[in-house]
Amino acid sequence: MSTEKVQYIPRVLASDEAVELIDQLKSQYGDLIFHQSGGCCDGSAPMCFEKGDFLLSDSDVWIGKVHGCDFFMSSDQFEYWKHTQLTLDITPGRGSSFSLEIPLGIRFIIRSRIFEPHEMEQLVPVAKGDEV
Repeated sequence: MSTEKVQYIPRVLASDEAVELIDQLKSQYGDLIFHQSGGCCDGSAPMCFEKGDFLLSDSDVWIGKVHGCDFFMSSDQFEYWKHTQLTLDITPGRGSSFSLEIPLGIRFIIRSRIFEPHEMEQLVPVAKGDEV
């Protein structure tokens, strides 16, 4: 029997600048979650909420943790993004969402890269939002 631990490739990462902002927001709000929105306010943008302030359902997909925070997206968005590794980053400017960083004059953005074919078998397994 093999005792090797599977080395999963994360589906979501964070830039150093995003990590600093997450730490700042955690110190102010406590535990956080991220949800990659599907459209209305800020297009398809990552939004940061206090844990428990965003109602998750079985139509949301958990894709991993980013700097200790659960990261979700709607299942229809996941169909578009499932072949990409997302990197949470920040940029100056005010988005038009309800994300916690908006009053600071900056906003979270997503940068992405397509997974290589050999990486697809090693990705972090996903779960339904209401199971996490």
